[in-house]
Amino acid sequence: QVQLVESGGGSVQSGGSLRLSCVGSGYTYSSACMGWIRQAPGKEREGVAVIKSDGSTDYADSVKGRFTVSRDNANNTLYLEMNSLKPEDTAMYYCAAEPDSCDEIKGGWYFGYWGQGTQVIVSS
Repeated sequence: QVQLVESGGGSVQSGGSLRLSCVGSGYTYSSACMGWIRQAPGKEREGVAVIKSDGSTDYADSVKGRFTVSRDNANNTLYLEMNSLKPEDTAMYYCAAEPDSCDEIKGGWYFGYWGQGTQVIVSS
């Protein structure tokens, strides 16, 4: 059974930083494609960042240069370092996994498994 558990969300002022973490289990973590997805009230779901099993990364244009995704395969943990946060980054952030490769789709990448989400609030 795949489980993804996020932590690290919270409230921060504009310009601040947060680090999200996600621990995965129930699948072969090192070979999985991992990523972060966010959804704000009234807005479409947006793929924020992806990191593939080979370590390659990609980001939504809206976060490039501000967010960094990384993974620790030894501890089955995914991270999202968020800097220079803006009010428009306010959303529920979900950790996501696809055991094999993840394909690009409209709005981001396809992931078969999601966590419960962690809330990020950025105030101006």
